[in-house]
Amino acid sequence: MQKFLCCLAGVTLAMLGIGSADAQNTVKVGLIISYSGQFADTGEQMDHGLELYMKQHGDTVAGKKIELIRKDTGGIAPDIAKRLAQELIVRDHADIIAGFTLTPNAMAAADVSAEAKTFMVDMNAATSVITTKSPYLARTSSTTPQLNYTFGKWVASHGSKTIYTMVSDYGPGIDAEKWFQAGVKESGGEIVGSVRFPVGNPDFSAFIQAAKDKHPDAIYIWIPGGAQPIAVGKALAERGIDPSKTKILGQDALGFESALKGMGDISLGIITVSNYDYNHNSAMNHEFVHAYNDAYHRNPDIFSVGGYDGMHLIYAALQKTGGKTDGSSLIDAAKGMSWESPRGPIMIDPQTRDIVQTVYIRRVEKVGGELRNVEIDKVPNVKDPEHKPQ
Repeated sequence: MQKFLCCLAGVTLAMLGIGSADAQNTVKVGLIISYSGQFADTGEQMDHGLELYMKQHGDTVAGKKIELIRKDTGGIAPDIAKRLAQELIVRDHADIIAGFTLTPNAMAAADVSAEAKTFMVDMNAATSVITTKSPYLARTSSTTPQLNYTFGKWVASHGSKTIYTMVSDYGPGIDAEKWFQAGVKESGGEIVGSVRFPVGNPDFSAFIQAAKDKHPDAIYIWIPGGAQPIAVGKALAERGIDPSKTKILGQDALGFESALKGMGDISLGIITVSNYDYNHNSAMNHEFVHAYNDAYHRNPDIFSVGGYDGMHLIYAALQKTGGKTDGSSLIDAAKGMSWESPRGPIMIDPQTRDIVQTVYIRRVEKVGGELRNVEIDKVPNVKDPEHKPQ
């Protein structure tokens, strides 16, 4: 019996040794994403992007195997996101946390990142203040001010001097309104009216009519996506708004592939701002879109490229640290890092840890019988205008 116990103890110690060795040779990346609920498709596209990067580059970096641990928030749920971040770090021993479909969830998890000194990569949430919540956090998507301030300046300097704005009445929409209007005014334009509507608003006819009555050069619309772009298109048609005469402007969601299909030809001439579209003309993007279609039988979008570049940042930071996973080493490696993305050249600002990238202005045109966003201008090396270095 004593001999058996000694043998058992030896086996147990050997197993512990193997487990310890395995842990030392593994980097655990905890993904906190909305895999279900209203934003499930956003989460799926982000997950496809980061997964594709791993398929192309292998699951080993700096001699360590990358292990993904997926956690679902189910939608806007900051309390759940915070609990999941704590569980990932304390119970699952995650070395890195990443993903973050939505701003409230990213803000909650950032507090945990700061306290635990854990590297965090925001692959989508776009409110400026997020990166100030943890010194161990970097972003690979975009910020709402980065896009809309740039867009407002561009619009006012390209012929539209009187503009009416209408946005969803919650954080991101209000952020977009503030910075778009600031850009317009700075470039000599005038805001002739503005309105905020409920986030889940199903009918935009009255809002479009109110804008039409002001006879503006352009109408700017900010909505989060989903079914609303189609409802906007219906209202534009009902109220007789011709985008070739009164410019219709918006952020990326108004020009999503699904939105254009839903709106049909009424979308022709709509001008939007974005940091990425699958139609972007570069050799790297053509390869990315081809690989994405092969793997997932659909086109990538802004969420996909955010995930793809987020995983690139994780790999590159680990490579630079030689596999060290402490938050300080990884964020120091990430600062100032630059690379060529499917969207074009990007960089992690060494002071703010936010993304610096090209902002694209696109117009909906018919190409080969299909409605597409065609780039008509671009502004390179854009930083977030609100974010102040720490």
